[in-house]
Amino acid sequence: MTEVAIVGIGIQPFGRYPDKMGVDHGVTAIRAALKDAGAEWSDIQFAFGGTRSGGNNTDPILPRMGLSGIQLTNVANGCATGGASMASAYNAIVSGQYEVGLALGFEKYPRGALAALPENWALPSWVGTAGMMPTTQYFAMKAKRYMHEHGISPRTLALVGEKAFGNGSLNPIAWRRQALSADEVANSPMVSDPLTKYMFCNPSDGGAAMILCRADLAHRFTNKPIYLRAATVRSRLYGSFDVFGPSCVVPPPEPPSAIAARAAFEMAGIGPKDLSLAQLQDTEAGAEVIHMAEVGLCADGEQEQLIHSGATRLGGSIPVNTDGGCMANGEPVAASGLRQIYESVLQLRGAAGQRQVEGAKVAFTQVYGAPGISGCTILTV
Repeated sequence: MTEVAIVGIGIQPFGRYPDKMGVDHGVTAIRAALKDAGAEWSDIQFAFGGTRSGGNNTDPILPRMGLSGIQLTNVANGCATGGASMASAYNAIVSGQYEVGLALGFEKYPRGALAALPENWALPSWVGTAGMMPTTQYFAMKAKRYMHEHGISPRTLALVGEKAFGNGSLNPIAWRRQALSADEVANSPMVSDPLTKYMFCNPSDGGAAMILCRADLAHRFTNKPIYLRAATVRSRLYGSFDVFGPSCVVPPPEPPSAIAARAAFEMAGIGPKDLSLAQLQDTEAGAEVIHMAEVGLCADGEQEQLIHSGATRLGGSIPVNTDGGCMANGEPVAASGLRQIYESVLQLRGAAGQRQVEGAKVAFTQVYGAPGISGCTILTV
């Protein structure tokens, strides 16, 4: 099988930019990725990307970058858009159709919780009336049920927040760079029980871009290629309790993140014990806890001991969300999965500064989006 390398990474740090449009963030990220790779726009043969800015349309990047006739394909998989864009780019190279391409995500997102109209998701209006469309409510219900079933304490959620903001304080491009104690996280205003204000991420502006190529061509661009060993995307099974899914069967089926992770490990020929670090979707603290088990880092319920022991912190046995995750960086929906890969590449290059994982050789990323889609990647030196 053709091997794929990541040779350039770029980011528009996430946050609020009132005087910029979403496309500006995409262009900034692309130009940074090109510079990182020592490449020109004329080297790019295709792009897969997504945005909710301007009607899910990434086309406005083309007049800014150059109307070169490339294949540009819009990807729309909710918060999993970045992961799906990367998987699509990976497949385009593995298939032999292209040699060099781009994965892209950018946003300009309004303040407030992520929400949607039921009819846009083929749901009856009562789902909205019952309060099931705001994601804050959904994630709280999912976390509370999981905590009850597997013995996870509220203190564990607070420790996840403490770790996120602590890592963010070491990340010069994080949006939230003030470290918070577990008590400060726990005692912040309640949003949806059991999740407090500082257990949630914030929707934000920003963008990220990755340049990929056939691995045997990587030397044209960099002497430190990072190899993309797996890129998978999977959707939910019948009866799963997912975003905008107002009911579930008992017992629930295997979640999409578990399916995508297993496929990624099989594709890469490794297992969770081989990982140096992991970036997991942490829309809120409960999501990080749940995803630890779903992707195979531990069994359900083992998170309590692992998190309290410091295993997921920098210097622990499996550092999670080393850049602060969504909680410290914010979430420009289409760019989140690519931010995870950006951080993973820095770690594997040994260029992550104060948050560097010593001897990092294998990184895993997992992003989850509505209405139950997950994308995973595995990267190696």
